[in-house]
Amino acid sequence: MSALSVDPLWPRAGDWPSPAEGTDAVLLGVPAWRTSLSPTGAGETPAAVRAALRRFSPTLIGPPAIDLTAHLRIADAGDVDEPDGRDGEARVRAAVAALASSRLVIALGGDNSATYAVAQGRGSQGLITLDAHFDLRDGESNGSPVRRLIADGLDPHRIVQIGIADFANSAAYARRAADAGITVITLDEVRRRGIDEVVSHALRVAGEAEARPTDEDADAAAGGIHLDIDVDVCDRAVAPGCPASVPGGLAAWELRALVRGLARDPGVTSADIVEVDATADTDDARTVRLAALCVLELLAGMAERR
Repeated sequence: MSALSVDPLWPRAGDWPSPAEGTDAVLLGVPAWRTSLSPTGAGETPAAVRAALRRFSPTLIGPPAIDLTAHLRIADAGDVDEPDGRDGEARVRAAVAALASSRLVIALGGDNSATYAVAQGRGSQGLITLDAHFDLRDGESNGSPVRRLIADGLDPHRIVQIGIADFANSAAYARRAADAGITVITLDEVRRRGIDEVVSHALRVAGEAEARPTDEDADAAAGGIHLDIDVDVCDRAVAPGCPASVPGGLAAWELRALVRGLARDPGVTSADIVEVDATADTDDARTVRLAALCVLELLAGMAERR
C-alpha cells in the first residue's frame, strides 16, 4: 500500500495525544475476542481502526467548515491489555473509570463482549444498542452483554435496541426481551419511522428519569447512556468484516446518521464500536473504514451539541 500523501492544508484524523484533564473525547482500545461465539480476529481491530482514521479528514463541511480537532480536545488512551475474562473485564472497568473527566469515552472493540465492562466502568444507567441481535444469551460471550448488564442491575426499561433483524434471532430471545421490558425498534421500523424519530424515541427511553448532564457538569459521565455500535447491524455489502452481518441490514449512511444523531445528546457519555474482524475484511478495508467513520460521527455529534 502506498504511503499517504502529506498536505499541511489537509490534516488527517487520528494520532491524538494521551488523555489530560478536561479532555472532551478519548479513545480506548478494548481488543476482546476470546469468548466470541464465532471465530474472529477482532482483537486486531483497534489498531486497524486507528490506521483507517488517518485516511479521513477531521473536518465537517458545514458551512461553515469545522475542524473537529480545533473544536474538541480529543485523546487516545491506548489499549487495555488482555480484556477478556473476569480479570480482563476488571481491567476494562478500571481503565474506563480512570477516564471519568472525559465527556465521552469511545471504546474500540473487539467483539461485543466489550460492552459489558465498558458500560459498567462508565456507570451507565441507560443503554442504546445499534445491533441486529438481542445479545441476551446465557453465559459470558459476545452474545450476552445485554443480559449480563440486566443481571447486574441495569434497568431493562432504560434499554433500547435499534436494528433488530428478522432471521438473525430466535423467538425465545425475542420473548426474553419483551418480558424484560426492553424497547425494541426493528430494522423495518427504523426505515418506516425515519432516523430522527427513532433517535428521539431512543434517547427519551434510555434517559428516562435522568437528571440530564450538561457539558459543564464535572460528573456528567455518571449515570449517562452507553451507546453500543455493533457494526453487524449493517448490510453485509458494507460490513463484510462482521461475521454476523446479513444482506439487507442498515446502509452505511443510516448507521452514520444514527450514530451522529445519538451522539448529539449530552446524555450519551460512552460508546463502543464492536464486532468488526479486521482480519476478515475485504482488500479495501471497507468495514474497518466504516468503523473509523463511526468514531468521527461520534465526535461530530459532540461538536453539534447545544
